[in-house]
Amino acid sequence: MNSKPIKSKILPTFSNEDDEREFWAEHSFTDYLDSYSPVELDLTKLKPSTETISLRMPSHLLGRIKQLANAQDVPYQSLMKTYLAQMVQEKLGEYHSD
Repeated sequence: MNSKPIKSKILPTFSNEDDEREFWAEHSFTDYLDSYSPVELDLTKLKPSTETISLRMPSHLLGRIKQLANAQDVPYQSLMKTYLAQMVQEKLGEYHSD
């Protein structure tokens, strides 16, 4: 069985979008993958994925959090996430400044 290495095709330059559209209608992008170099992406600013948790707390504490949230016209879960994020940032900042 003779297997020759597949030679990557060179991607042409296009004079306009119509030419490019016509080209891709007749060609496969996979034939041109080797024409591209890997790119490093910074995905740190994307919205982080979330995870559902179960958190038990005293009823009176939850009631007070809901009061604070209501006063700020935000959902209480959002307020809790904000408070937790601020506290974590403060604590991590303290550790890094030593």
